[in-house]
Amino acid sequence: MSESATRFDIAIVGAGPAGLCMAVALADTGLSVAVVDPAPDSTLADPPFDGREIALTHASQCFLERLGIWALLHPAEISALRDAWVFDGNDPKPMRISHRDGGADQLGYLVPNHRIRACAFQAFRQHDSGSLFSDSRVSGVERGPGHTGLHLDDGRMLTARLVIAADGRFSSTRRAFGIAARQRDFGRSMLVCRMALEQDHQHVAWEWFGRDQTLALLPLNGNQASAVITLPDAEVQRLEGLEPAVFDREISARYQHRLGAMQLASQRCVYPLVGVWPDRLVSACFAAIGDAAVGMHPVTAHGFNLGLVSIEALARRIQAASRCGADFANTQLLQAYQREHRRYSLPLYLATGAIVSLYTSTSAPGRLLRRAALRSASRLPPFRRLIARSLTDRRNDRRE
Repeated sequence: MSESATRFDIAIVGAGPAGLCMAVALADTGLSVAVVDPAPDSTLADPPFDGREIALTHASQCFLERLGIWALLHPAEISALRDAWVFDGNDPKPMRISHRDGGADQLGYLVPNHRIRACAFQAFRQHDSGSLFSDSRVSGVERGPGHTGLHLDDGRMLTARLVIAADGRFSSTRRAFGIAARQRDFGRSMLVCRMALEQDHQHVAWEWFGRDQTLALLPLNGNQASAVITLPDAEVQRLEGLEPAVFDREISARYQHRLGAMQLASQRCVYPLVGVWPDRLVSACFAAIGDAAVGMHPVTAHGFNLGLVSIEALARRIQAASRCGADFANTQLLQAYQREHRRYSLPLYLATGAIVSLYTSTSAPGRLLRRAALRSASRLPPFRRLIARSLTDRRNDRRE
């Protein structure tokens, strides 16, 4: 391995929210950390609007608070998620999940993804959390005994005792370490945008399963909401290309004018829906976090929260090893991280897949089954309380 390589204890590939949160979490360990990302500094500091509004649980809010990221968000950027209603087709009676079921003032929070990214980068800079190699891609991986070399596309080379993949669900870093992943293409795409509403949303989130579409409405401050529309890709592409006035009329009709007329208030963003489950999360000198650890369908809004769970679980172990002078990249530590995160994420991944299959079914038996499921759940207060408390519980402790 080249003698000219710059040596680090840990190299994080990806400076999205997951990679930056990981770097900030390790800032006080005394370990040298490198963060590599293809975006330039200007984009990392001020990411563009991407349409995604992140539903954060109370536990995720607490973790971001501990990292010093939450305090950097402007209060106007944080919208209350008070209650949630789940509709099936034209049934006027939704399953209602109330903040009272969770014993809190609200179920959670909604924060724009691009603002979380910007504040995570700001915290990274403020905490002096590591060396940033921006505008750089990893072009090759050279594995050696007890360390890994990362070749960058600008000719530089880094070595690290531990490489952490935080480069998304289609992680090229994970693949470079020989880890395959199973993908489930749901055959649909998601269009997201902000809409101005004629009527008050009362900070209630909607999930609406129609016969041939899935709709969500996420309440934002200023009587705006994020519209999330899931349809076959060709139909989503058609919607994206409509003139704004025509788009407004069609979206208002799709939401059955339940909150009056809706008017486009942002650009429209489209994302294909693909779930990803890696064969494993760790290898020698390697671990995956965030979407690189599990790529979720967004219907249950677990993706970003699961990413923070993975960061907390791995950072906690590295911090403990660093305090006592132990090897922070040893096999037992990485395997323990994998077991903890798999034990927590696998039920959610499987349940989310089952929900998507049930609630996108256009068959008559499927429609009857989901309506019966929602009505049964509505009549079971313990079930509603379980869902609500999973959102409002401020603890994030799944330690072995």
